[in-house]
Amino acid sequence: MAAITLTVNNKQYKIDVDPQMPLLWAIRDFVGLKGTKFGCGMAQCGACTVLMDGNPVRSCSTPVTAAANKKISTIEGLSDNLEHPVQQAWIEFQVPQCGYCQSGQIMTAVAFLKKNPNPTEEQIDAAMQGNLCRCGTYPRIRKAVKRAAELMKAKPF
Repeated sequence: MAAITLTVNNKQYKIDVDPQMPLLWAIRDFVGLKGTKFGCGMAQCGACTVLMDGNPVRSCSTPVTAAANKKISTIEGLSDNLEHPVQQAWIEFQVPQCGYCQSGQIMTAVAFLKKNPNPTEEQIDAAMQGNLCRCGTYPRIRKAVKRAAELMKAKPF
């Protein structure tokens, strides 16, 4: 066991865990945030995506020690009342069906739009391709990312 300090959504948590524990389980079981989902456990589906220092990472395969002294952001940390432009666009285009992959999709979109505020559809598809949606809402996801980019230009978040 190791004492590790995590900074998740701007709050510090001191936890005593196996150093190789996946960040996903530290977030869910020790920090208590359930928005980040377990999908495949092999970093292939994207359901577990969180931001580490602003970059999307698969928390199911990232050891908790890699997250020490880093800024971790989860879906719960985007906004208190769904006011983030990506969340607003997701609602506007009714993206979720089952919703399971959506926190990972949204976190990937947030990181992508920070780096590319004026994306083409091809760039959106390339950025989002590592996030699988079992319901096949890819056309809505593409529209929502494009709309979120517009909303972010009008009111930077």
